[in-house]
Amino acid sequence: MSWKKLGNIFCPEAHFPWMKSHATVPFIGKTTDAEIQIFFSTRDEDNRSNIGGLLFSLQDFKITKLFETPFLTPGPNGNFDHDGVMGCHITEVNGSSYLYYIGWNLGVSVPFRNAIGVAEYKNEKFEKLFSGPIVDRSIYDPCFVASNCIIKINDRYVMYYLSCIKWVQRDGKLTHYYHIKIATSVDGIEWHRSGKVAIDFKDQNEFSISVPRALYENGIYKMWYSYRSGFTSKTYRIGYAESQDGFDWKRKDNEAGIDVSETGWDSQMICYPFVFDHGSDRYMLYNGNDYGKTGIGLAVLV
Repeated sequence: MSWKKLGNIFCPEAHFPWMKSHATVPFIGKTTDAEIQIFFSTRDEDNRSNIGGLLFSLQDFKITKLFETPFLTPGPNGNFDHDGVMGCHITEVNGSSYLYYIGWNLGVSVPFRNAIGVAEYKNEKFEKLFSGPIVDRSIYDPCFVASNCIIKINDRYVMYYLSCIKWVQRDGKLTHYYHIKIATSVDGIEWHRSGKVAIDFKDQNEFSISVPRALYENGIYKMWYSYRSGFTSKTYRIGYAESQDGFDWKRKDNEAGIDVSETGWDSQMICYPFVFDHGSDRYMLYNGNDYGKTGIGLAVLV
């Protein structure tokens, strides 16, 4: 597997008050032959994340529309998403289009806490289905849950999600330890968890595995994600894994086929991949330096 980088396609430059900086965790919505819809999370003047979007022409390699209003905004005081909303994935569930997103709360003893919420696309907009999260910390996820993707395996929806298991003082600061676990559902709302781990830490130095992206192809389940250890990779790199059944995964990070550039916007970090097919080609959206502050990149499989 080898990816050819096509360049940086978008970086917010205070286009609107709610889009001051960052275009983090890009993912695809509707696609046509002419253009694709890209969602991303951006930060406002108070550093709270909102979910924005744009239309992009792969043929002309340019943005055809930048939406002037956010698709989803933070919730009211006290809610799990008061300090920000960050989109993860759009899934068709029983005829409905669900947007799964992260809700942010600032912390006191730790910097933050996340949970997962859901919104439905109706009346030409996304509407939150509940004021509270559908997946939150639990006996299997003691600290928080976050980035996720969903695929259907047989008669069940399978969610791969970030699970934070602890905070540890490391190099003079609090560091989160999270990996990727599995939840299942029949309706996309009620999720069953057993503590099953999909992508685990490869050694004692690794502490962050996030933003899983899975698909099924030619009898193999494939997943891309971000990982970092703090020693061998102090900043994110993109990893890759395969599975025969979607539940037991084998990491093959050396086959990811993409890494940081020598210079430029993605020379220090590469993270948050989203892989999709359009026409006869396979593409990857991803972020570069500083967790999306330098914008969104596009690569094609060659």
